[in-house]
This record gives sequence, structure tokens and C-alpha cells, in this order.
Amino acid sequence: MAAPLLIAFDADDTLWPNQPHFDQVEARLFEIMAHCGDAAHISRHLNDVQRRNMQLFGYGAKSFMLSMIETAIQLTNGNVRGSDIQEILDMGKDLLRYPIEPLPGVVEVVTELRQRGHRLLVLTKGDLFDQESKIARSGLGDLFDHVEVVSEKNEATYQRLLTRYSASADKFVMIGNSLKSDILPVARLGLRAVHVPYHANWIFEHVEPEQLAGLAFHTVQDVREVLAYLDLG
Repeated sequence: MAAPLLIAFDADDTLWPNQPHFDQVEARLFEIMAHCGDAAHISRHLNDVQRRNMQLFGYGAKSFMLSMIETAIQLTNGNVRGSDIQEILDMGKDLLRYPIEPLPGVVEVVTELRQRGHRLLVLTKGDLFDQESKIARSGLGDLFDHVEVVSEKNEATYQRLLTRYSASADKFVMIGNSLKSDILPVARLGLRAVHVPYHANWIFEHVEPEQLAGLAFHTVQDVREVLAYLDLG
């Protein structure tokens, strides 16, 4: 039997749906603030606020909630209704407790990889409390050997993980839906990365095609295809 791999899985939109919940909340924000402009105008403003706030608040539902409130205050010149602020707060709270259902094939794949003796890691960025709560609600926690919640997924993060878990470069695999966080930095390091596209993508995870030029990574359309890919490797 080949030596076990350290296989890292992204969490949101790889192990379970996440972005669709945020998209629904954002759509409701557009309705609440419709008197301030159309959806495109509100979206641009919200994205500008989020871009600034990520440097302070990081990622996740709490950061998003604060950015929505700030957007509402700014768009109304401070005249936002208390009831609208309360609805935004309630939507933010809902993002912190929505039921987690693993995506199709996830339980099957993770269970099989564990049975093969590989070391399995959840690697996710965002708010520690929020991400740990999602893992607990997913029911997947016992299938993974390790959980890492990081502030950013960049080349330095992946290099630290290899050192922390005593994994050689040829025995590491990253699996995820985000080209920016899960694929680009891993491929730049010459490590193995498997892209599992998801239909909903956060605007701040967008990657221009030229950024991927010359980089080697594998793409599957269904997470279950990962098993055959690893068999070949």
C-alpha cells in the first residue's frame, strides 16, 4: 500500500453549501434598501464596504452582517430605520445557525479516504467560532483527523501546514472549490490541487484566467471523481 497522503478539504461550498445562503440574504438586503437605488448600485456599495472591512473583520457571517449594516447606514445618510437594522441583524444570525447538509458524495468520499488510511484535514478560512459550529452541525467532524481555521489561505499558510503535519510536498493534496484560495497558492508551490467547481461563487474569490496560466492542477466536476484521481496518483 502506498504511503498515506495528507488530504486537505476546503469547507464552505466544497463539503457543504454556503454561498447560496449569503446570496439569499444579499437579495433580501436589495429589497430592504430598494428606495436607495437598484440592486446593482447597492451591490457595488456593499462590495466596496466588504473590501475595506475584510482587513479588520476577516471573513464570514459576522463580517458580512456588519458590512450590510454599514451599507444601510451610508446609503440612507444615517437615516436607516431601526426595523431594517433589526432585520439585517436577524439575517446575520440566521447565517450563523442554518442547517448544514453535506454536498452529494462528500460523506462517501471522505469515508473511503479515511478507510484507505489517509490523514484528512478540514482547511477553512473565516471566523473560528462560526466555522467550528458548521463542522459540528455537518456531522462530518469525526471523519477528519484535523481542523485548521485560518485567516487567509496563501502560500505561506500551505507551507506552514506541511511543516506542522510533517508532510512532504508529494504527499499533500488540496481539494476545494475556490480557485483563489484552494488552487492558486497550492499550484504555485508545485503541490497537488484538485478543483471541484461550485455553481455559486463569492465575488472576492474570483481569479482571472491569466493568473492560472502555466499552473498545473486537476479539475473534477463531482467530488466522487477524486477517488479515481487519487488512485492514479
